[in-house]
Amino acid sequence: MRDFLHAMLDAAISAADPARCLPPHLPPLPAGRLIVVGAGKAAGVMATVVARHYGDRASGVVVTRYGCGLRPGETAGAITVMEAAHPVPGAAAMTAADRILAALDDLGEADAVICLLSGGGSALMERPAPGIAFVEIRRINRDLLASGAPIFDINVVRKHLSAIKGGGLVAAAWPARVWTFAISDVPGDDPGTIASGPTVADPSSRADALAILRRYRVAISPGVAAAVAETPKPGEPRLARSTFQLVATPASALAAAARVARDQGWTVLELGGEVQGEAAVVAADHAAIAVDLTRRGERAVILSGGELTVTHDATGTGGPNREYALALALALRAAPQVWAIAADTDGMDGSADAAGAVVTPDTLARARTLHLDAEYALGAHDSGPFFHALGDAVVTGATRTNVADFRAIVVAGGRP
Repeated sequence: MRDFLHAMLDAAISAADPARCLPPHLPPLPAGRLIVVGAGKAAGVMATVVARHYGDRASGVVVTRYGCGLRPGETAGAITVMEAAHPVPGAAAMTAADRILAALDDLGEADAVICLLSGGGSALMERPAPGIAFVEIRRINRDLLASGAPIFDINVVRKHLSAIKGGGLVAAAWPARVWTFAISDVPGDDPGTIASGPTVADPSSRADALAILRRYRVAISPGVAAAVAETPKPGEPRLARSTFQLVATPASALAAAARVARDQGWTVLELGGEVQGEAAVVAADHAAIAVDLTRRGERAVILSGGELTVTHDATGTGGPNREYALALALALRAAPQVWAIAADTDGMDGSADAAGAVVTPDTLARARTLHLDAEYALGAHDSGPFFHALGDAVVTGATRTNVADFRAIVVAGGRP
């Protein structure tokens, strides 16, 4: 059963492999220069694909998360692959943004820009809007991430603090033709939310950003409030020569996992790739579905994606997927013949030590033999050590792609 759970996760991640999903979408060579820029956990691998496709005609700069860059033997040709911190932007994010914007300087109508975006891009390149200090951007990002705010709201704020997000990058590339290829890690695949939409118009306003900061009680000084910037809006002439194309999504990842399950004779119940909310609350809802299927003797796989959150001020370790898995185990209460896996497809569930965790019918029983208190661990948001002690952490390493969370619950009623 563990092999089956991991096979579904592997299929979901493979569906978002840039070597597989990007090449069919690449455009013909332009008459002029071809500049490649981008940001995200998949940016390094995407750059290698572009370099292989266009050869020495492609040059530029992309930035990815530390640990997600090029591996020995890989090359991105004349495209520089930088690394920076995530999820809170560090100094390298400013350096990367400056180099990306410099690569876009003095382009003409015959030139083309390929922008490669994926999850994590919001933190990886940053140029603050005039009047806002980088230290303030770091603090506001940290406070928003801890507040439990959904990614859409967080990225609205990020766009209005930045000179490169929310359409800022494509405005800098004018009048060149801009092609954006994105791997989505956000519910609904909103182009304005993926990497905070640096190449698309932004319908939100600075008033929206200020309202979000108030809603989540993130304090800002009067000077920062006054400097919160407006962003390029739909109809802006500088955005007229820009095209946006999704190449992989949470839905396509779930579809790949569903094929694995159906090929092995399982009924699949798909809850969609846009599930959001507090990890423990969502886990309780999903456990109720699994228990109901168990009582009816069903044999099914419940699949879901999306991006869960954890709101806390505790010092525990373990991200939303492990918190979901722990809450699921408690809600299932050792329901017979129910297994599950929950993992972030980027390989990092809040930290690089694990992507997520596996739940088995005897998770709680094995925990008791090791004197692990599941309820205490959940209350302390300390699911990481809990699953590592059980040997049930899912460790993939950095996958260098990201289509958000992946969850599969296997209800094996009636299994031979």
